[in-house]
Amino acid sequence: MKSSCKIFLVFSITALIFIGFGCQRTPGSQVEKEAQTPQRPNIIFIMADDHAEKAISAYGHDLIQTPNIDRIAKEGILFKNSFVTNSICAPSRATLLTGKFSHVNGKRDNLDRFNGDQITFPKLLQDAGYQTAVIGKWHLKSVPQGFDEWKILVGQGDYYQPEFVQNGDTSTVEGYVTEVITDFVLEYLTGREQDRPFCLLYHHKAPHRGWMPNTQDLDMFNDEDIPLPPSFYDEYNDRPAAREAEMKIADMFLSSDMKLMPGYYDVENGKGGNDQFDAEASWQEQYSRMTGQQRQEWDKHYLPINEAFKKANLSGKALAEWKFQRYMKDYLRCIKSVDDNVGRVLDYLDQSGLAENTIVVYTSDQGFYLGEHGWYDKRFMYEESLRTPLVMRYPQEIPAGTVSSDLVQNLDYASTFLDFAGVRPPGDMQGRSLRPLMGNTDIADWRDAIYYHYYEYPRGWHKVKRHYGMRTERYKLIHFYNDIDHWELYDLQNDPNEMNNLYDHVEYRQVQEELHLKLDTLRSTYGDTDPAATL
Repeated sequence: MKSSCKIFLVFSITALIFIGFGCQRTPGSQVEKEAQTPQRPNIIFIMADDHAEKAISAYGHDLIQTPNIDRIAKEGILFKNSFVTNSICAPSRATLLTGKFSHVNGKRDNLDRFNGDQITFPKLLQDAGYQTAVIGKWHLKSVPQGFDEWKILVGQGDYYQPEFVQNGDTSTVEGYVTEVITDFVLEYLTGREQDRPFCLLYHHKAPHRGWMPNTQDLDMFNDEDIPLPPSFYDEYNDRPAAREAEMKIADMFLSSDMKLMPGYYDVENGKGGNDQFDAEASWQEQYSRMTGQQRQEWDKHYLPINEAFKKANLSGKALAEWKFQRYMKDYLRCIKSVDDNVGRVLDYLDQSGLAENTIVVYTSDQGFYLGEHGWYDKRFMYEESLRTPLVMRYPQEIPAGTVSSDLVQNLDYASTFLDFAGVRPPGDMQGRSLRPLMGNTDIADWRDAIYYHYYEYPRGWHKVKRHYGMRTERYKLIHFYNDIDHWELYDLQNDPNEMNNLYDHVEYRQVQEELHLKLDTLRSTYGDTDPAATL
């Protein structure tokens, strides 16, 4: 890779020296092998951005084949009921690090600045002798703490020629962001200290909005039509918050979302979730980042699409469905590159002798809408946004092919990693270690409900109202508040697409009362009892 460096930020970091424990090294045919001690595992935590559960074939869906992510599930555990506490990028990352809900760790929305001075699991692993690193997307508006090494994207990051910040220096790196991040990960793995366990956070930008695929994947799905979800033409009956949100695929930008160039449409008619966003300027900036060769490959694919769109003169449902196809194909192409690069890391672990004593996790910072309810994006407590994929492999302890139906959350990651490392979690961490769930045994006192709270409205994008709620195995109760006072109740067994709000229906009166009691208990347990005062 070629890089050009310039001073962009100046951060000061105090280097810390830790006492490690030894491991032997023996040479291998291709790369140097390592015979790891079984005392404490290495940890590689892979997080994509906006990767919907339905876009992973291990979960039984056929939108795309993801053989490398599937391999983690096949050789370890797949969590069928994995959820987030706040479905938006930066707060999810803060919850991962702290093991605490947003109202406790202080990162309620994307505009808040994360307070890195608080206790995080990487800091505790450092104290226990682990070497720690974060590579890829950070998105917390603060300098990473608790990491011996870090190389993070500037802001959301760019798909082509991304910029990285490392110790105050900013480098523009030629290449495609998913591959570049993985190159840095492999450099770290080969160059780290060999005699201490490590914890590496490997965080992708993709498939975040922008959805710019690698040029080598542009022809995927060319001859396919992605089926519309059953709820694509949802009319949002008795769901005013859903009706007022601005995240419809039909309203996507023709420029930055659909990749149409000037002259191929009359006027930018998309809303895109933010009336102040200059979509055309943003798209031109992203397009200009490409090298000449990259633009040549891009134009070869997209200019015929531009031409066909101009001739078709689409409107109404035809335009909405055309946008759906464009969105979905680019989104899935981005995931193809993520899966390929996860495979590169798994291959390295095999070849280096690290696989047996390394925990590998794959997840996303939240779920994502793939046309359900006519939407893209996340934020709502409805299933597609609330759910997040979670697969984990650790050959020494997790039986291959394990499947868990227990209710788990991103709140639990910190305690889980500390548990495996032999470090006692602080008493104020609010999650639980997932380790007891990995042996195909029932845990009698495991949670029977999860709690959720979204805060960003009216700040930020998409006009999704503030709301909190709880979900059991079968039911979901949601309260929208602030400039609205509206309750929703769903029977997920009979209405998995959440089209029918059953709140105040006579036949669900007893269930509703029980859910209210359970919600009050959860809010009290987690110390989130005054939502009106949170912002």
